[in-house]
Amino acid sequence: MCIRDRLRIDPKGEKLPVLAFKDSDTVEVGDLVLAVGNPFGVGQTVTSGIVSALARTQVGVSDYQFFIQTDAAINPGNSGGALVTLDGKLIGINTAIFSRSGGSVGIGFAIPANMVRAVVDSAVDGGQVERPWLGASLQVVTSELAETLGLDRPGGALVQNVYSGGPADRGGLSVGDVIRGIDGREVVDPQGVQYRMATRGLGGTIAVEFTRDGSIGKAKVALQSAPEDPPRNILELRGQHPFDGSTVGNLSPAFAEELRIDAFSLGVVVVRILRGSSAHRVGLRPRDVILEISGEKVESVAQLRAMVGESRRVWEMKIKRGNEVITASVRG
Repeated sequence: MCIRDRLRIDPKGEKLPVLAFKDSDTVEVGDLVLAVGNPFGVGQTVTSGIVSALARTQVGVSDYQFFIQTDAAINPGNSGGALVTLDGKLIGINTAIFSRSGGSVGIGFAIPANMVRAVVDSAVDGGQVERPWLGASLQVVTSELAETLGLDRPGGALVQNVYSGGPADRGGLSVGDVIRGIDGREVVDPQGVQYRMATRGLGGTIAVEFTRDGSIGKAKVALQSAPEDPPRNILELRGQHPFDGSTVGNLSPAFAEELRIDAFSLGVVVVRILRGSSAHRVGLRPRDVILEISGEKVESVAQLRAMVGESRRVWEMKIKRGNEVITASVRG
């Protein structure tokens, strides 16, 4: 993710007041908070409430979901405003509300200050926000899965896949491990793992606590960004074929992270679709991963470019969209 807009303020020698960050991991349910913003454009407004819940997910806001929930009134126009403690320290940035009417019903969400600090530090260092990459895909541990794995309770994050040579692999994590904590703090789901890693800067390591075959283990995982390998080689495809009007690129772990798709998908990903083009008419969408054409695996943009240059009576396509694999036949 890139910082697209930054504001530079020239203080002209004046020392401007700044809002101090509070460690949002120390916040507890029931803490008194104030929400600052400009709801409906009426002017600066402060509302009060409490922290209603922590680590909220499934809020419907993109990016790393691990929100502070508050009943302090947050309305349209409050987004980007501060959520502060009574001693004036920042614990979050107001981001979203749950409402059927569009106004506050006492269910608001804020990005935790520790996440905000990580983004601010990256922006100050150069404007590019790079988050550490685990190099593993994770799954929620349900009650049924916990019973199958012989765990005493559900919770944690089950390691489904490990990227060969990635941080998790080099740190000693394996498929089937259940991550229970990071740096001594419990994690109850994959979002918790994502959040804990996202609040750490690149460089150094984290201590990952996990269970494996009934035993407890620890792994030191390096904090590094996802690799850009292979290079993207973005290319717009034109010609008399079903992919005409699509812009594609080689899929790497870094590109997959940026597009928020499975980092273990290999091949070529659709980046853009030209409206009214052949690709648009056959139903291709951005973020589709092109797996096969007529039974032949598609492994690179260069290979796809050569394949679409061939004349075919029928194009048999296999596409991965999210967790679904779609097959389609298109006449040439």
